[in-house]
Amino acid sequence: MATARRKPLQSRQVGSLLLFLCVSVGGAATIRYSVAEEMESGSFVANVAKDLGLEVGKLAARGARLVSEGNKLHFRLHRKTGDLFVKEKLDRESLCGKADPCVLHFEIVLVEPLQSFRAEVRVFDINDNAPIFLNKEPLLKIPESTPLGSRFPLQSAQDLDVGLNGLQNYTLSSNAYFHLHTRFRSHGPKYAELVLDKPLDREEQPEVNLTITAVDGGSPPKSGTAHIRVLVLDVNDHVPQFSRLVYRAQVPENSATGSLVATVTATDLDEGTNKKITYSLAQNPEAILQTFQIDPENGEVRLRGPVDFETVETYDIDIQATDGGGLSAHSKVLVEVVDVNDNPPEVMVSSVSSPLPEDSPLQTVVALFTIRDRDVRVGGKITCFLGEDFPFVVKPTFRNSYSLVTDRGLDREEVSGYNITLVAMDTGPPSLSTETVIEVLISDINDNPPVFQENAYILTVRENNSPAIFIGKVHAEDLDLGENAQITYSLLPPKSGDLSVFAYISINSDNGKLYALRTMDYEAIQDFQFVVKATDGGFPTLSSQVTVRVVVLDDNDNRPMILYPLQNGTLPCNDLVPRSAEAGYLVTKVVAVDGDSGQNSWLSYHLLKATDLGLFSVQRQNGEIRTLRQISERDSMMQKLIILVQDHGQPALSTTASLNILLVDGFSEPYLQFRDPSKHPRKVNPSTKYLVISLAVLSFLFLLSVTLISIIHIYQKIKNREKFTIQEHFYDDCNFPNNLVQGGRNGSLSQPCSYEMCSVTGTGNSEFRFLKRFMPNFPFPQGTGDVKTGTSSCSPSDSERNRPRGSEDRARVSDDYM
Repeated sequence: MATARRKPLQSRQVGSLLLFLCVSVGGAATIRYSVAEEMESGSFVANVAKDLGLEVGKLAARGARLVSEGNKLHFRLHRKTGDLFVKEKLDRESLCGKADPCVLHFEIVLVEPLQSFRAEVRVFDINDNAPIFLNKEPLLKIPESTPLGSRFPLQSAQDLDVGLNGLQNYTLSSNAYFHLHTRFRSHGPKYAELVLDKPLDREEQPEVNLTITAVDGGSPPKSGTAHIRVLVLDVNDHVPQFSRLVYRAQVPENSATGSLVATVTATDLDEGTNKKITYSLAQNPEAILQTFQIDPENGEVRLRGPVDFETVETYDIDIQATDGGGLSAHSKVLVEVVDVNDNPPEVMVSSVSSPLPEDSPLQTVVALFTIRDRDVRVGGKITCFLGEDFPFVVKPTFRNSYSLVTDRGLDREEVSGYNITLVAMDTGPPSLSTETVIEVLISDINDNPPVFQENAYILTVRENNSPAIFIGKVHAEDLDLGENAQITYSLLPPKSGDLSVFAYISINSDNGKLYALRTMDYEAIQDFQFVVKATDGGFPTLSSQVTVRVVVLDDNDNRPMILYPLQNGTLPCNDLVPRSAEAGYLVTKVVAVDGDSGQNSWLSYHLLKATDLGLFSVQRQNGEIRTLRQISERDSMMQKLIILVQDHGQPALSTTASLNILLVDGFSEPYLQFRDPSKHPRKVNPSTKYLVISLAVLSFLFLLSVTLISIIHIYQKIKNREKFTIQEHFYDDCNFPNNLVQGGRNGSLSQPCSYEMCSVTGTGNSEFRFLKRFMPNFPFPQGTGDVKTGTSSCSPSDSERNRPRGSEDRARVSDDYM
């Protein structure tokens, strides 16, 4: 493609004469090329890859691109071949004006890794502009008395080309009065002067027409013409005279419009209207006319527009003084523009690496930029620094070029991005600075593990819950972003290897919500704990753990269980109370437990029904049954009580216990329960599991003697007088087995029994009452068959003896039981 584009260019005369290429590397590693102006778009310039010493295709692989120092890029790079082409037709005059040489600067930036090369292309001028006169028909008024040799400056021709292609000479058409003299300005184009060779005679020829031609030095040369009209004026003897032939002035480039530059003065020896002088800017280039103005009355030269030292350093102004008779004189004002520090440094960023990974090593190149100051004479040295304390530092690479590199470690969790302010400052005076903001974003890496909001979680669930109920959640935060912050929750198996926890708990891996998989039973398990693991989605993954403890809350789902008296549904229990008992006598105690806990297990006892409600009372807190008054002979011997045992749960649960109390006159041996032979077959009770309560401590030896005498007396009375009455009652109510008491060789009972002996002060009788054991599994000591005196006894039925012990094992026994 490059060859095809070169052929039409070679056919053009201008291209064949001026197109050449030169590549050189200077001390600052700058690649230089040269092209001629007016080259068509797509014209081949050079092969950049070859000049940089890179293989074909490396430019594309490293992401090569061109960066212009100006606002417009005039070339384009073919990254696959490395060829540099003209992007659009180049016009040297519009690019550089009168500046020579005309150089276009740009950079070749390689992204991966980041590297840049400076390059410049010099645009050579071709003769594509002809000289022109702004005033095509200038008018000169010359008195007829003008002396020979007088000079009349003419308007300069304008040629946009430079060098040999610019304006070179003037020619004048043949005439008898004038010849042309070309002169040079210190700054500006050549100009011509008419020199009077022959005296003018208005009467002979009032007007002379001349043609002036401006010729450049191109090949072939180009030219432009103007037609000069010379009007011959009547005699005016004196010509105005300037006080100086050349006026010199200096003006700072930051002077305001209207500032005084210089004042010129001229005098005329004539009188009248011929003496009145008018000042004007005659025959000056358009640029001077737009920049300066003169007061026609007093000759003050002032600024009409701004001046810029970086554009034009000096001005050569022609001043014309004309009297009233039309005679004129000319002088010059040389204006030197004084450079001031009015241009702040310019920062041009060519490349930025953003986003930047937070684990980037030190000295990683973040950006490339160059600094330029147009005030090369007064600006002084330029310094570049960062406006704030950033983890970056400015590092010079080569002349006026810098790189921004990392100076400290980066952490996206602390700062996710930086607006880096680059400050470029000159030394003035006054010191000027420019601030340029470079935005650099920090990209995330997985360097933060998930963190739970709490060190440990305690969750509660009420027993008898529904399966799959939500009981709480755990939550972890990850300071990273994106996938690095996506957290997955999981349950860790216990270290013991027991996986039973997975049967109780399930966790939602996305949000950490915990669910109970099964119904909880407080009586079976009160609490348990497990470990939850939170894992992020980064690579490599990071995780953390937290312990979760689940506490099961009790519900009032267990009714009170009666331990004593034993409620087996078939065998009523009896307690014996002597008729001599007074008010407040402790008859027995109802013992119950509740499988619940806390308030749900607090029990209260109430007398629900009784044969005589006024005879007995039940202590609400401990279930003790006491007499309310002294027993009388009128009271029925058999007293039946129904006790209501109620817990304090919401709602409250309750159960009842039935109790038979026998009122007896006295006893010398234990009263045992009998079975009704008409209702139940007679069986010997083989149970040896009754709890033995030791004999109560006798108060005093004296009372013990009295008690023994009372027992003998009661025994004889029962045997002789009430034998059949008592025996009939026991068979009807207590179901007392007649074979439970067996006479041994030593006269002892066949089963160990527990007695408690109570002595009533002030009476001659001693009362005993039998207490039944309340823990079926409580071990009894292997007795020797000795009889231990007690107050009551209950014989369990066959169903009671065969009942599983598991439910009783969970019962809790009241410490108040005596």
